[in-house]
Amino acid sequence: MIIKIILGILSIFTMVFAFIFFQDYMKAKKEGRLEKGGNWLVYGTVGLVANFFDALGIGSFAPTTAVYKVLKLVDDRIIPGTLNVANCVPVVTQALIFVTVIKVDITTLVTMIIAATAGSYFGAGIVAKLPKKKVQIGMGTALVIVAFVMLAGLLNIMPVGGAATELTGVKLIIGLIGNFILGALMCIGIGNYAPCMALVFALGMSPKVAFPIMMGSCAFLEPVAAIKFVREGAYHRKVSLATNIFGIVGVLIAAYIVKELPLTMLKWVVVFVILSTSAMMFRSAMKSKI
Repeated sequence: MIIKIILGILSIFTMVFAFIFFQDYMKAKKEGRLEKGGNWLVYGTVGLVANFFDALGIGSFAPTTAVYKVLKLVDDRIIPGTLNVANCVPVVTQALIFVTVIKVDITTLVTMIIAATAGSYFGAGIVAKLPKKKVQIGMGTALVIVAFVMLAGLLNIMPVGGAATELTGVKLIIGLIGNFILGALMCIGIGNYAPCMALVFALGMSPKVAFPIMMGSCAFLEPVAAIKFVREGAYHRKVSLATNIFGIVGVLIAAYIVKELPLTMLKWVVVFVILSTSAMMFRSAMKSKI
């Protein structure tokens, strides 16, 4: 019952986001402020593929950042906002599909979600106003962190978790503080899946319950952060619309058709791409004057 209430609230958040986003998009179109040029098929394909692998557990923010950077689809300054706005509906779609599958202590789930959402609210307000150079440095650092967390998992040196299905006392406090920080960091493009999984594993929780916590956290913080970025105008409108539409298709294919793939080799490739993109971000920051 409580899970249904949570998902109901999430649906309302998402509808509010969709209304604000569409309103901003149409206003920009009417005033001639939409981005010039661009290829809808490219935008949509990137969104579909990214969210397909996101639903399979790879994560979408870091790989998508690499594509944006290499193909020069999105200006560095607004990549964080674009990631949050563009992937909002697909991430919520994942949550609506997956969160009810695995049982987890409701107090732990709800409080961890609230902490991540609060972090995203404050983080988005800060990131949206950052100059390009600081965004480039922040994203370069965030990508390195994501790469090393993924490497830790691939090399089996990341905590493997325990048997707990809930957090109490000091562990709950540590979990809440950690998820608050991760919610804020997600706004600069660090992504939430791998870091959140590492956090709950380190606190001794069962690997099975990591998924609803990280998925629920992402799903709730995404609309909150996305609305903030939309209101600041710190995002690419065309990319965001295409990704929100095609990203849902990618999620549905992964969830209902493919369901599972051997992803180890792909993860190694993603780590290499992420580190390369991080180096490119730092290089761009060195050349940037602001």
